[in-house]
Amino acid sequence: MVTHQTIGESTAHLSAADLAALRENLHEQRLFRQEQLRQLAGPATSRAEDRRGRQAAAQMEVRVKLAASARMVLADVEAALARMQEGSYGTCHLCRRPVDRQRLMIVPQARYCARCQQVKEATS
Repeated sequence: MVTHQTIGESTAHLSAADLAALRENLHEQRLFRQEQLRQLAGPATSRAEDRRGRQAAAQMEVRVKLAASARMVLADVEAALARMQEGSYGTCHLCRRPVDRQRLMIVPQARYCARCQQVKEATS
């Protein structure tokens, strides 16, 4: 039998089991992104790839973009874990309403509710 005990005011819409699953997901994402950054920091190309000139330059550009993306996602994950620690996880940064549980289950590092995310993307 699963009990759905809630934790804190800002996460009242999330059960203890939800928070545990989300925390685990965020920790897994953190480990994945850290490993991805370690691999991207390694040698950019092999000797055979070095001979290909343009391909090596294009691969380097892709690596740089992948690393930048991984750093951004890692920062979002770290911020979500910090919000969990401080008790503000699951609250929209703009409207201060709860972020929908289903949204958090899909994107556990979400800072905004779906409506505010759409507004933010439309103005960017």
